[in-house]
Amino acid sequence: MARISVAERRELLLAAALRVLAAEGIEALSVRRIVTEAGMSLASFHYAWTSREELLAEVITSVVAGEREAGLSALLEPDADAPAETPADAVRAALRGYLRLVMADPGREQGMLELTLHAQRSPALAGLAPRQYAAYRALAAEVLTHVADRFGVTWDAPVEELARLVVALTDGLTLAWLVDRGTPDPETPADPETPADPETPAGSEAPATPDPEAAAERLAEHAAAAVLAHLVEPPERP
Repeated sequence: MARISVAERRELLLAAALRVLAAEGIEALSVRRIVTEAGMSLASFHYAWTSREELLAEVITSVVAGEREAGLSALLEPDADAPAETPADAVRAALRGYLRLVMADPGREQGMLELTLHAQRSPALAGLAPRQYAAYRALAAEVLTHVADRFGVTWDAPVEELARLVVALTDGLTLAWLVDRGTPDPETPADPETPADPETPAGSEAPATPDPEAAAERLAEHAAAAVLAHLVEPPERP
C-alpha cells in the first residue's frame, strides 16, 4: 500500500470496521479481520488506533453523526411535495428520516445493537454503551428543541427527559423493523372485505408480500404519536 497519512489510515480502518460489523456482526470484529478488510498489515492498525476499543468508540461516533444528519436533514430540508407545516409533520419527518437510514443499511443497525449488548458484558468496553446512548439522547434532544423553536410550541416535560423516550422508541421500532422487514404476521386474520378466490384451495394461499417501506411508515406513525402526546400547543389568539 502506498504511504498514506495517519488520518487517512484511520478513515480506511473505520470504514472497514463498519463494513465488517454490518456484514458479519460484532463477533467478527477483531483487529485482524478489520485490517484484512482494509487491505493493511496488522502493524498498520497501531499507527492509527491505540486499541480496538478506541476504534469501536469511533464507530459509534460515526454512526450517530450519520443518524444526526439524517434526522435533522429531514427537518431542515423537508420533502418539497410534503413540507413540514406543523410540529406533527416535523416529528414524523425526523422519524421517517431515521428509518430510511435503517432501511438503507440494516446490517449496520443490527451491528450497532450487537455492539451495545457486547459492550455491556465486556469489561474492556466499559463505558462505551453509556457514551453511545448519551449521544443518542443528545441527538433526540436537539431534534425536539428544533421542533419547539421552529413552531413556537413547548413540551410538557424537559427535553432531556423526553429524549430518553425518543431513544427508547427508536430502539424499539428499529428492532421491530429488523425482525420482520414488513412481513405480515402469519397469524393475522384475512381481511373480511377481501373476497376469497374460488380457484385457490383453502389453506394454500400464497404468503403476503413483505412491504418494508409500509412497515416503516406505520412504525414511524406510532412512534410519532407517542412523542406528540407530550406537545403543548400555544393558546389560540382571540
